[in-house]
Amino acid sequence: MKPEIKELIEISRYYGSNKDFVIAGGGNTSFKDDETIWIKASGQALAELNEDGLVSLSRKKLHIISSGVYSEDPVIREEQVKDELYRSILDPGNIRRPSVETSLHEIIQYKYIVHLHPTQINGILCSRNAKSLTQKLFGESVLFVPYTDPGYTLFKKLESEIVSYREKFSHDPQIIFLENHGSFVGADTTEEIKKIYDDIILKIKEQVPPISDFSVLPYNPILNKVLPTIRILLSEEQPEIIRYRNNSLIAMFYKNQQEFHKISLPLTPDIIVYCKTRYLYIEQSSTAEKILDSFRYQLPHFISEYDYLPKVFIIKDMGVFAIGETFANAEACLDVYEDLIKISYYASLCGGIKFLIPEQVAFIDQWEVENYRRKVAQTTGSGNKLNNKIAIVTGGAQGFGAGIAESLFALNMNIIIADLNEEKGKSFVSLLSSKKSQNRSIFVRTDVSDSGSVRDLIITTVSEFGGLDLIISNAGILKAGGLDEMDSETFSKMTEVNYKGYFHCAKYASEVMKLQNQEKPGYFTDIIQINSKSGLRGSNRNFAYAGAKFGGIGLTQSFAMELAPFRIKVNSICPGNFYEGPLWSDPNNGLFVQYLKTGKVPGAKSIDEVRKYYEDKVLLKRGCKLEDVMKAILYIIDQEYETGQAIPVTGGQVMLG
Repeated sequence: MKPEIKELIEISRYYGSNKDFVIAGGGNTSFKDDETIWIKASGQALAELNEDGLVSLSRKKLHIISSGVYSEDPVIREEQVKDELYRSILDPGNIRRPSVETSLHEIIQYKYIVHLHPTQINGILCSRNAKSLTQKLFGESVLFVPYTDPGYTLFKKLESEIVSYREKFSHDPQIIFLENHGSFVGADTTEEIKKIYDDIILKIKEQVPPISDFSVLPYNPILNKVLPTIRILLSEEQPEIIRYRNNSLIAMFYKNQQEFHKISLPLTPDIIVYCKTRYLYIEQSSTAEKILDSFRYQLPHFISEYDYLPKVFIIKDMGVFAIGETFANAEACLDVYEDLIKISYYASLCGGIKFLIPEQVAFIDQWEVENYRRKVAQTTGSGNKLNNKIAIVTGGAQGFGAGIAESLFALNMNIIIADLNEEKGKSFVSLLSSKKSQNRSIFVRTDVSDSGSVRDLIITTVSEFGGLDLIISNAGILKAGGLDEMDSETFSKMTEVNYKGYFHCAKYASEVMKLQNQEKPGYFTDIIQINSKSGLRGSNRNFAYAGAKFGGIGLTQSFAMELAPFRIKVNSICPGNFYEGPLWSDPNNGLFVQYLKTGKVPGAKSIDEVRKYYEDKVLLKRGCKLEDVMKAILYIIDQEYETGQAIPVTGGQVMLG
């Protein structure tokens, strides 16, 4: 890798990882020598840029665009210019699309160009006094360009402005401000670019103090009765994700219609790409019923007027909400819209807010290039039935639970790991999060035997994702022992976790699932208990565990009867022994050790003998594996005609009569 390319990637990531400078996939960077320009490909995020995310183009071929003659029809013209860009690519095998701003980077005669959308800079550039303020702060050495439609039109406008600038100053501008858009900074070293941006921000802070009070405001539990319904109302073929945010700045703009108006229209092209052009405001918010009544009333009018579902909605005293096809997409939309709020705040301190006018909005919204960016930003999953759905796995930090959670996460589900073991839970979520994906996993410390803890788990799930599609009640404990060994306290604890914990999960999860089904009667969700072969057949000197598991199947059948009208399927999976997990193999307290000590296996003198004893009981001569259980889970979710079942996964050790 050329040293200059390495520096380009480093400065791209430096600014791309800072939301004060770049939100979502915005911004662009480039490096050029005498013959070649390397530029970030369209749709690539600066924060994650690598050499594969760059496109190299011939500068000589790019010059053709400057002198080319193109159609007067803007749609045809932009397609012609795009074809010229493709013809300039040096590697014909590179499928990356060069940024539409490539020509802008080419005409500015510095080696490095860094184009960003800094919040504080845009606070001035989206104000009514943008031109006079930039001249006041930076003088004539800075080139200010009034808002111009992006693409070829902006390229020709900037080319003309730079020619005039050169005639006046005998060099190119190092700082270019584009009204309602962002900034370009050029230099021959990346260190100089950083210094220039630092100086710009410092001068702006002296004029417009940065936001100081930015305290997070609490989540209102009323929303748990609201968001699952809205999630379904705003979903089409597959359920979407709702992301939420509330803080003291947002609160300034949702208190009434007049304040909402200040954040009701787009200010920059990126806002249109990620959030569309209009946003829905709910002012009646004292109860869940009033919020939903208002939403149901406004939604058809919104669709009729704008011909799309809202990507952003604001609820008075509750916060800002963004909906997306994936968690990452919804989060990007929320980030961009919150940036709009910040820009509006700053612009109001600079003489007033200057929104994009309808003609400018229409051009960007219909522009093929921005539709391409939107398509890239909304990367969809594999199209499987579980894609983007929301699942809780209790006892999900280790053993079977962790294996189930990891498998579901790999199928593009959003996963909530609920477990008492905070250290293992957080570590496991970090592992899942290290895998680049559009979905998300979180950890919530949960004691399933405590109703309040499970209720809080469900509240957190809805606040993070907007709903719930699947809960796997997997958390359990096991302490073997016969009647002469088992004490009342241990028996009660095992019953609390293994039996009552399942009740808590079903009770609070079904509340959310019912709301979703009431809005869309054909919408199915699942409650799955990971039971045991001990729930199908008594277990010698293990009655406390077996009794709770037998009871669990009774709950499954009863819950299934009660919840069937809401298309909530309730089933139990009864695995055989999972010998590789900590339940059996923990060297200190695993069942192999326990059974050896308690003499449950007659004549056994070692753990290996205990293990062989249990393997010999299985017709297929092995323990149950994660993939065996996953096949059962996926079957249960996929089908729509089984509920109230206890499905054995035992290798033939236990057969239903």
